[in-house]
Amino acid sequence: MRAVIQRVTKASCTVNNEITGKIDQGFLVLLGIEDSDTEEDLTWLAQKIAGMRVFNDENGLMNKSLGDIEGNILLISQFTLFAATKKGNRPGFTRAARPEKAIPFYEEMIKQLSALLNKEIQCGIFGADMKIDLLNDGPVTIIMDTKDKDNH
Repeated sequence: MRAVIQRVTKASCTVNNEITGKIDQGFLVLLGIEDSDTEEDLTWLAQKIAGMRVFNDENGLMNKSLGDIEGNILLISQFTLFAATKKGNRPGFTRAARPEKAIPFYEEMIKQLSALLNKEIQCGIFGADMKIDLLNDGPVTIIMDTKDKDNH
């Protein structure tokens, strides 16, 4: 599982000219689910996202988490995070999970993040053509891959 986490002052997702999710301060999380991902990967990543301390404290240091600032999450499914680009110019996506696996994992990520933060998670629509609007704050952008969790 891969996540691109962007600290934002605002973000929204629009599908067919309808806003499906909108937040002010918090994280825009682009989530890619791989065929080999497990429930353990999902839980680990949800806890890391919820606990990540990248918001400024009173001294201007990145010491605060989403919970500390009462921030929100806009979660967007993005299978293209598993693009294989080694050969040719057209990316391949064979490592990305098929919808029958990815949708339940995406829905479980929403549930776990909601439980960890004790609030509703804003979302896009799985598999839709989404337009994402955001104001990156910092910019702060962090890339996480659950395949790296045992190396840290």
